[in-house]
Amino acid sequence: MEKAKKGRLWKRIWQNREGYLMLLPFMVLFLLFTVIPVVMSLPLGFTDFNMVQMPQFVGLSNYTTLFLNDKVFIGSIRVTLVFALLTGPVSYVLCFLLAWLINELPPKLRTVFTLVFYAPSMANVYTVWQLIFSGDSYGYLNALLLRIGAVTKPIQWLTDGNYVLGVVIVVQLWISLGAGFLALRAGFQNIDRSLYEAGAIEGIRSRWQELIYITIPAMGPQLMFAAVMQIVGSFTAGSVAQSLVGFPSTDYKAHTIMSHAYDYGWIRFEMGYASAICMVLFLVMLLCNRAISRVLGRFMD
Repeated sequence: MEKAKKGRLWKRIWQNREGYLMLLPFMVLFLLFTVIPVVMSLPLGFTDFNMVQMPQFVGLSNYTTLFLNDKVFIGSIRVTLVFALLTGPVSYVLCFLLAWLINELPPKLRTVFTLVFYAPSMANVYTVWQLIFSGDSYGYLNALLLRIGAVTKPIQWLTDGNYVLGVVIVVQLWISLGAGFLALRAGFQNIDRSLYEAGAIEGIRSRWQELIYITIPAMGPQLMFAAVMQIVGSFTAGSVAQSLVGFPSTDYKAHTIMSHAYDYGWIRFEMGYASAICMVLFLVMLLCNRAISRVLGRFMD
């Protein structure tokens, strides 16, 4: 029985060999730069490794130091959770709503607006945002607030600890319409139009009813993919804070777990400790993905 199943599997693989061949370059890069580093980080998290000498086994020392003695790491957990809870769900809803609205436009306008909303995820927009949030009176936001009398002196958006996390969250939301947004756009276009005709016969009368009873159930794979991408993006975002508010940020107010891993991995070269940080982050993302899978699993059939 098992031999027959394996035979059918290899037969299907051979029948679709062109598709697998096209996937091969991506899978090789994914294996080398994602799967292997993640697998290696687990044993390295139990070692003291400085990239020069051989790793030395230290047991749970890195993890006990993280949770008992590293106050910056404990603070980065709070920052990461706030950042993820605000940017993840909000950007996910934005991706869905914008993809839905764009899908209602004529074909040429769909292409234009898709490019407009997707472009910030590809381009380096930090220079523009630094101009907007500049701390002098010539910064666009400060100039506007001073002109309308909302403030009496310029606000140091990028260096004041009261504002840096909010600024980073705003910019992250702006650039978060990436692969998940494109997947949802494709999902809307691939829905069978006959489903809407059948729904009209069954008594569906409004666009909101179409959205809830037809559109969302028909987009299970795209919804799942977009959710995973937004979770990963919100938990691993670190470059936005580094580019906007400096590294480290004022009083570590925008210091995420990913920023902490970057600090120990690529500045201090304490790879064992950095691997322990990354493993904690990986487990948190895994739990979140499991929770999302339970919620959206009913739309995957």
